[in-house]
Amino acid sequence: MDLTQVLHMNGDVEEASYADNSLIQREAISLATSSRVKAITNLYCSLSPRSFAIADLGCSSGPNTLLVTSEIIKVVEKLCQELNHQSPEYKVFLNDLSGNDFNSIFKSLDTFKEKLRDEIKIEIGPCYFSGVPGSFYGRIFPNKSLHFVHSSYSLHWLSKVPRGVDNNKGNIYITNTSPSNVLEAYYEQFHIDFSLFLKCRAQEIVEGGCMILTLLGRENENLLSKGSSYGWELLSKAINDMVIQGIIEEEKLNTFNIPNYYPSPSEVKLEVLSEGSFSINQLEVSEVIGHALESDMSESMVKSTRAVFEPLLISHFGESVTKEIFERFRKILKAGISKERTKITNLTITLTRKP
Repeated sequence: MDLTQVLHMNGDVEEASYADNSLIQREAISLATSSRVKAITNLYCSLSPRSFAIADLGCSSGPNTLLVTSEIIKVVEKLCQELNHQSPEYKVFLNDLSGNDFNSIFKSLDTFKEKLRDEIKIEIGPCYFSGVPGSFYGRIFPNKSLHFVHSSYSLHWLSKVPRGVDNNKGNIYITNTSPSNVLEAYYEQFHIDFSLFLKCRAQEIVEGGCMILTLLGRENENLLSKGSSYGWELLSKAINDMVIQGIIEEEKLNTFNIPNYYPSPSEVKLEVLSEGSFSINQLEVSEVIGHALESDMSESMVKSTRAVFEPLLISHFGESVTKEIFERFRKILKAGISKERTKITNLTITLTRKP
């Protein structure tokens, strides 16, 4: 499976569009606000760039896409007023895989700029927007062209399903029944991908530039701890039930694994220190509690999972089968399996490019 070709968030798909089902992602962005404001303030006061280049990696599309861009510009404009500086020009690069709905983002830009001017109430520097399709597990920008890089809820996606997980029978992710080599393969793929990500960004960010990353993770070293991966156990149950009933071939299940990895804080820190191009300013662990976001958590969980993963399942199982998978997933959740506290762990790390 070539993830760069099949991976994208759901567009306008009935009730399962990403734009209408990205509340958890929005909450994660909100939780990291203080870290971003601090990082942007330190960066601008240190470099005072006349042309401020910002990149949002894994931007997707929908109401969350331009939230951070708006926040960055507001913080910089406030600093310009306080320091009696002229507003810089803003170059905003929005990156995602080529299947992303960039057109809907571009259509919203005029409204975005108008709203921003109304909120700031002063004349700001010109804002230039570009869409940059491509995987961030490779070079996507020129050398030393960026001042600030942001990414939220994207880096837990691996570049591909790890090799050597063919014996993860009956599972679609890491569980307590997965062989030890499956756990090792997932960690190794995370190591390869994240170290490459850091190496590429180190070449693209100016000295003293900043990068702030928020990704789904886990709070401790126990790879089998419940949290971000809990939903995969329930979705796997739905698929296994369909295998038992002969609706899905067993081979189809046994050749499907979710290309995600949820690292611990120490694993993220180790990769940064090993790559060596960035200093760590801050590493925070925060939680999103599912029940606090939606009164009907089971329905919310189905919709949000569909919005993100439905294209991936359709490419492997087919459209009609995938619809039934999610119907069964909904019934499993509503039966009460999901009544335990649903906790999602976020890791937010702030990095500065070393000289």
